[in-house]
Amino acid sequence: MTSHLSRRTVLTTTAATAATLALGTAGASQTHAVPTLPAGTSKDKVLVIGMDGLRHDRIDAANAPHLKAMMSEGTYGTSLLYANPMAATSSGPGWSTVSTGVWPDKHGVKDNTFAGRKYDRYPGFLARLAQVRPELSTYAAVDWKPLDTQGTVTPGADAKLVLDGDADGYTGHDATIAGEAEAIIRDQNPDVLFVYFGQSDIVGHNQGAGSQAYLDQIAVQDAYLGRLRAAIKARPTYASERWTVLVATDHGHLDAGGHGGSSIEERRTFVLATGPGIAAGARPVDTRLVDVVPTVFKQLGITVDPAWGLDGKPVQERSTDPFDALQPSLTGRVDETGVPAGVLGFTHTPPSGWSVINNAMGTGGVTEWRGWAFATDEFWSRTQRDQWRELNVRARGVFAVADSDEWADKNFSGTYDSTLVTPAYDVTGKTRVRLDFTTFYRQEGSQTAQVLVSFNGSAPTVVKSYTSDVVSQPQSLTLDVPAGAAGVHFRFRYTGSNNWYWVIDGVRISHS
Repeated sequence: MTSHLSRRTVLTTTAATAATLALGTAGASQTHAVPTLPAGTSKDKVLVIGMDGLRHDRIDAANAPHLKAMMSEGTYGTSLLYANPMAATSSGPGWSTVSTGVWPDKHGVKDNTFAGRKYDRYPGFLARLAQVRPELSTYAAVDWKPLDTQGTVTPGADAKLVLDGDADGYTGHDATIAGEAEAIIRDQNPDVLFVYFGQSDIVGHNQGAGSQAYLDQIAVQDAYLGRLRAAIKARPTYASERWTVLVATDHGHLDAGGHGGSSIEERRTFVLATGPGIAAGARPVDTRLVDVVPTVFKQLGITVDPAWGLDGKPVQERSTDPFDALQPSLTGRVDETGVPAGVLGFTHTPPSGWSVINNAMGTGGVTEWRGWAFATDEFWSRTQRDQWRELNVRARGVFAVADSDEWADKNFSGTYDSTLVTPAYDVTGKTRVRLDFTTFYRQEGSQTAQVLVSFNGSAPTVVKSYTSDVVSQPQSLTLDVPAGAAGVHFRFRYTGSNNWYWVIDGVRISHS
């Protein structure tokens, strides 16, 4: 958080001061009038809970029965954020990503100044709902004020509670938010709510994510979650309603406290969801933080307009990416000393029907990156920080990567020259074939990156060459099918010598 720094303003209070704040807020809350929302119109209802700076890998050690119950009852996907130069791992970009359903290269928020925000083009989901489903009854409660003043979350809400945690302390304001949201859920008929708790980030800054105090704060917010879930079930109309509950965070924290940088701990995020059609006990590898908004829309029965440009997908929808099938066969490090031994994140074995041609590949080098490999963000981005590997945001789960830079970190001879080959696809009687994929390419020196096509086993022909950076973007190529052609396959050939890298993911081939 904070207003103009990469880290949020840290409030250091004594126990006595904290108690006074809590009592003062409790007293104030007794005179604070709970707003009256318009009557809800939907049996499908969604509660989104934001917990600022909550490191998901600390939940297991905390007294958090409600979060753990949701993990058992629903779908729990963990993933990593971007880092600079795309955006800092701070609250402005993080909550913008959660609220808009797009990455910072679209919503424009790179830090807590919110400079460059493009909420007119990519509004928060409550603002979008006000446009497309204005009859819904919506509510937002936040105590980090920029989420209101900058227009990140609250625009479009029929009623909102905005408190100032930086000025007054988050402990008491979080409690007020929990109490008001509980009352609204129990006693009124809201359709969609966004409820935010900020003290987890403050404790992370002051005492570190590795501290007992941080675990204690997770327990406090878990209790708030329990109250809100109980309020849902206490509704007299609950049996005829379909409730979805989502919990997410905006960034992680260092063990010693702090965030904004590019470490794995600062980049940790999660999306936890329960509701109709959301699988119990699922741990998908392909969930990203941008998936909150599409999940909200799906659960409300709203069809996403492609013109909205969302980057996410509903949490219950699995990708059809062939590389994700490799997840169970991923292994640990061989030469990469920066990757912890317990991280299983790479393989050289391609998916069924795919192949890798390395007959022109140099010898030696770092084993993991000798020719096209298949890896996870958790594994690949640890190899070397701050070389943009953190920006691979539109890849999901397992992706294919050719990395001559990392390959060259150990003695080698020759050059990097490796080709990834798709299976053959049937195009009999078709006039066009389309190749869609996501790519992340960083250009340097004389390296080359080419997409080639071959019909009926003919000599491969170059149909696309990359000569400049493409930072995690969708790609689409449509080609005419020659008369009489029955099959097609594509190749991705990368050559280099201690240059950068090329990532391919989400390969789909269709025809017409």
